[in-house]
Amino acid sequence: MNEIGKKIKELRKRKGLSQEELAEKAKVNLRTIQRIENNESEPRGKTLNLICEVLDINPEAILDYGKQMDKTYLTIFHLTVLTFLAIPVGNIIIPLIMWMNKKDKIFGLKKIGVNLLNYQILWSILTFISITAFAFFKIMHYGYYPLLLYIFAGLYALNIILPIIFAIKTNKGKMVNSYPNLIKLIK
Repeated sequence: MNEIGKKIKELRKRKGLSQEELAEKAKVNLRTIQRIENNESEPRGKTLNLICEVLDINPEAILDYGKQMDKTYLTIFHLTVLTFLAIPVGNIIIPLIMWMNKKDKIFGLKKIGVNLLNYQILWSILTFISITAFAFFKIMHYGYYPLLLYIFAGLYALNIILPIIFAIKTNKGKMVNSYPNLIKLIK
């Protein structure tokens, strides 16, 4: 509770607002602002949304105040996908372990992890289907097997290139959450 009041006070001061100005702009009682900042109460629902609107911040950012920003961990998290090159399904297992251990401690990891893991599960399924279909068509002497080999190679290249691009962007300070997802198995 005290972290929320501390964060609101810090953000209010950064915006150059007094408690009275924040209360007036948020259409909240001054005593409510004082109680929140003195950790006597915790803002909820509409009050939290009104205060966050004035402070130009997402309510989740205030509620996630105890989390730290660790772009090195996020960068490594993106690169762990490349373990699929040495360990079958390492692209799911290693990121899953990292995500489960730190998702509530690192800002942005929960959302990025869900996005990355859903993509990796889908990628693994599509890759397995394409290589299995390639082998089946090759054995049965159907003429479409070279196309399936190209699809497999394309999927492999995509799963090497995307994590590297996202790791570089994350290292530069951009929160990247853009793996393409058609199915959401993890929420």
